[in-house]
Amino acid sequence: MPGKLRILVGKPGLDGHDRGAKVIASALRDAGMEVVYTGLRVTPEVIVATAAQESVDVIGLSILSGAHETICARIAELLKDRELAIPVVVGGVIPRADVPRLKELGVAEVFGQEATLEHIVAKVRQLAEGGPR
Repeated sequence: MPGKLRILVGKPGLDGHDRGAKVIASALRDAGMEVVYTGLRVTPEVIVATAAQESVDVIGLSILSGAHETICARIAELLKDRELAIPVVVGGVIPRADVPRLKELGVAEVFGQEATLEHIVAKVRQLAEGGPR
């Protein structure tokens, strides 16, 4: 029997608001997934190292600071350097105009403020199980 899906929820950057990340982590846990939460203000290096160490299936980022492009570019670079093919999803305050650039960087999905917990859980499960990006 396969193990539980493992999801890392990371809160990179300098903002100190993590309520949304905790709500998402709770929804993923309630859906039967194992969640590794990094806590506030972690660097992309810590996120990728933790993802590798914990053998996660998906990396989820909550970014409210406006630094989403810089952070996602760095995480993509670090994943490539380590030869890790872990899908990355991003939520938070992300302008729609920035979504295409994030997808170019390799982000599998961007969840806006309108995204429902059900949609987020379903998409994360699909990605964790190797579904289409």
